[in-house]
Amino acid sequence: MSWNEPSDRGDGSDSGREDRERRDPWQRDRRPQNDSSDDDGFAFITDFWKKLSGGKGGSPFDKKSSSPVKGAMLILLLVVLGIAVTGFYTVREAERSVVLSLGKFEKVEEPGLHWYCPFLQSYKTVDIQMVRSTRSKGSMLTQDENVVNVEMEVQYRIDNPVNYLYQTVNPDDSLNQATDSALRYVIGHTSMDDVLTNGRERVRQATRELLGNIISPYKMGLSIVDVNFLPARAPEEVKAAFDDAIAAQEDEQRFKREAVAYKNEVIPKAEGKARRLLEEAEGYQREVVAKARGDVARFEKILPEYLRSPEVTRRRIYLETMEEVYGSNPKVIINTGSKGAQQLMYLPLEELIKKGGKQ
Repeated sequence: MSWNEPSDRGDGSDSGREDRERRDPWQRDRRPQNDSSDDDGFAFITDFWKKLSGGKGGSPFDKKSSSPVKGAMLILLLVVLGIAVTGFYTVREAERSVVLSLGKFEKVEEPGLHWYCPFLQSYKTVDIQMVRSTRSKGSMLTQDENVVNVEMEVQYRIDNPVNYLYQTVNPDDSLNQATDSALRYVIGHTSMDDVLTNGRERVRQATRELLGNIISPYKMGLSIVDVNFLPARAPEEVKAAFDDAIAAQEDEQRFKREAVAYKNEVIPKAEGKARRLLEEAEGYQREVVAKARGDVARFEKILPEYLRSPEVTRRRIYLETMEEVYGSNPKVIINTGSKGAQQLMYLPLEELIKKGGKQ
């Protein structure tokens, strides 16, 4: 026997059904399929459809009020709207966007907000301001057949996004290979002493110039910013010997600098002394010549006087000469004038007193 749910009225009337629906939450919340109230999740589409149909009412999901043509139009409209919304993209200040139409290059977009058709177009953004770097290193043979471990770093920037993306396959790796080739060529034409010591700048400049010539025909879309030649070193097996050789070269350079400094110090002093001696000699020459000329002029003045009175002139010349001689002589000689008397010499007491005071 089947079980029948009890009810207030056993005749199965509508009031019993209402009681069962009241107790069943699923029956209570269930709504008819043709209900197009504003509480529906598609209320926005329904309102849009009313505006599109001229306010005649209905819903595109209502089978009674919609037609296949209008439904297709709605779907097409939604697809176009989705494409329009998803086609917007932003290019940052440091980037450039390369746009392709059906796989063919069309244009390069500048920074800002742009739009593209997702089904017909595609784009790729490239940072053209970021400085990238690559390194090339290894053991290389020098011109004098020595092995040296060298390393070089190349800094570069993208200057042509189209060539960088589509002209060369993997331009970064191509630049690395070109750097290795250029570096090996330059090292192979340079002696080991130049690579390790004073020829490093020439190696760097030559490598940068050769690298630019190598990558130019390939149109990689790259520009070299700087080339840094890192410190080179000899292989570990002979490192000690090369360290001694480098130390000897550094000592040689130091001795040369010290010799140049000593030369710069001594030569000016010698030149100054020589110039002073020359000036003193020239002054002495002028003094002697002037004195000789003065003696000649004085003799020419005395000669007429001597011709007029020789005895008086001779006596006067004698007295003047003796005055000059005794005036500069500290010794005093007294002659009494008597015959056979001894001459008495007096030493200058003033000079002796002065000397005694100094002692």
